[in-house]
Amino acid sequence: MPGSLTLMFRNVLRNRRRSALTIASIAVSICLLGVLLAIYRTLFAPTDTTPAQALRVFVVHKVSMVQALPLSHGAAIRNVAGVRAAMLWQFFGGTYGDSNDPRNFFPRFAVEPSKLFDVFSEFTISHDERSAFEHERTAAVASQAVANKYGWRPGQKITFVGDIFPVNLDLTLVGIFADPENREWVFFNHEYLQESLPVGDAGRDSIQAFVVQAANPGDVTRISQAIDRQFANSPYPTVSKTERAFQLSFVGFLGNLRLFLAAICGAVTFTMLLVSGNTLSMSVRERIREMGVLKTVGYPPREILAMILGEAAFTALTGGFIGCALAYLLCGAVRRAPGAGNWFSNLGLSPGVATIALLVAVSIGVVSALVPAISAARLSIVDSLRYEG
Repeated sequence: MPGSLTLMFRNVLRNRRRSALTIASIAVSICLLGVLLAIYRTLFAPTDTTPAQALRVFVVHKVSMVQALPLSHGAAIRNVAGVRAAMLWQFFGGTYGDSNDPRNFFPRFAVEPSKLFDVFSEFTISHDERSAFEHERTAAVASQAVANKYGWRPGQKITFVGDIFPVNLDLTLVGIFADPENREWVFFNHEYLQESLPVGDAGRDSIQAFVVQAANPGDVTRISQAIDRQFANSPYPTVSKTERAFQLSFVGFLGNLRLFLAAICGAVTFTMLLVSGNTLSMSVRERIREMGVLKTVGYPPREILAMILGEAAFTALTGGFIGCALAYLLCGAVRRAPGAGNWFSNLGLSPGVATIALLVAVSIGVVSALVPAISAARLSIVDSLRYEG
């Protein structure tokens, strides 16, 4: 067996250029596959929620989250048993600075300042900054991630040019809060947006969503059902979603992203199978006569089969490890990309994803070499020695 291992490693290094190209092609494929799996895991795989997230429910229009709800829904929602608080939540959109620069995109929301840091209890901010946000009509607060990105400091003047809403907002940054998930946020007073809109504008009396905070995590399902039943026959029916489901609603605007990612993963895997299969078949055909010699000196067919499969697995595994390292670096680059913080703040090559990628690499290597290896192992000594290739 030690002699077989020596032969296996020597065969891997026999044609170094071909081996290097095979490993490189597998590494690139595994890198892409690893990143896609990491993105899928970040967006769709169940993740543990924090205690604060477990208490929050987003109430939106049943037809679509782009459909507005009347402000009058708020009073009825607050009266549902088990609701601790219900806050207005309106995506403003708009542009900041150069609208053509993707680095200038970050979520901007109009909220109720007096409730923001109670509903999002994981945010931390100083007492003075919170007080200023609650009492100054044109005040805004930003997450530490946004403040670091632009070098903002309290007292900074910020202008948002409206696109969804026909107004421009001149805001003053009065505070910077810490978000454990390092997301990019800017919040400002909904009343300021409401008063800035023209008289008669539908946006003055409507809202995109209500963020509901339950008194206990066990009440969340009951509260969601009670709210939706209350407005079931209303002209503005609602659907209550967990925070995770609400975030995925934005992903839904891109279409069936699950199917898209699965299709790309399948295409990458199939391409890797073709490349490695062709290369390994060529390598086996070149050594048919040598295998005849090995059979002559006493190597059984099963040991020859094991050597060929081991060579394929070693080559694929080497490419897999390199690909996982590249995927780890690429995930970090995506995580730091402009506008990616809110979606991919937790993007990374987890041990589970890396294990799957390595198993795929080894499986493809073994499957690619299986047919030529079985054919070579079964070939008689005479036919092997007479093989001309």
